[in-house]
Amino acid sequence: MKNSRIVFGSLIAAIAVVAGLALGSLLWQKRVPALPKAEVANNERGQTFGIDKNINEASIDKYLGRDDVVYRDMRMLEDPAEYEKIDGDRFLSGIVEGFEVTPLPYLVNVEGLPEAVGKTYEGPTLYTVTDGKYTENYKESKQILEDLFPKDKNIFLMCGGGGYAGMTKQMLVTLGWNADKLYVVGGYWYYEGEHNIKIKQGDGSFAFWKLAYHNIDFSKLTETQDE
Repeated sequence: MKNSRIVFGSLIAAIAVVAGLALGSLLWQKRVPALPKAEVANNERGQTFGIDKNINEASIDKYLGRDDVVYRDMRMLEDPAEYEKIDGDRFLSGIVEGFEVTPLPYLVNVEGLPEAVGKTYEGPTLYTVTDGKYTENYKESKQILEDLFPKDKNIFLMCGGGGYAGMTKQMLVTLGWNADKLYVVGGYWYYEGEHNIKIKQGDGSFAFWKLAYHNIDFSKLTETQDE
């Protein structure tokens, strides 16, 4: 009899936990408005980089801190490309709160940069793109990409000016991600909101320890040609 009461009590507790989680999820959905549909802006940056019409540098503050979104900044900590020559910044001197650094040049070879800035990183990459086709360079490439960009979440992509973010969306869509869940929200260089985390210090040094940074150690990966 005693054991029956214990089992029954445990069952009731389990039901209460499940009900509580379901209620919490329902309340969260009611409290947090649905995201607007991903839609490219009808302007020069929209047509060039795919910047979103509704969620971009001007409006991003309203969409931060959501559980249904992952936030990815596609810049390098220091990019070999000289973005200063087009009024940008080769250093990741600041970031919008909540975004995690996931450098695009480590994911795939970058092509088509403005001639003035020169070339970016040319080392190992998870993928190589040739004529629009993406080839895995490592056995772990797909798993890493799926971990960094979970398909069950909405994904906000940002960089310096918008180019790396747009290239990332193109890559993910080509590899099977849902375009409706991918938002190119613009470039940090254009951000004037209230959630700006400064990384460049007054003495010219950089507080990179403030960043959530996804490092890829290529020395620990297995090249596909080794199969």
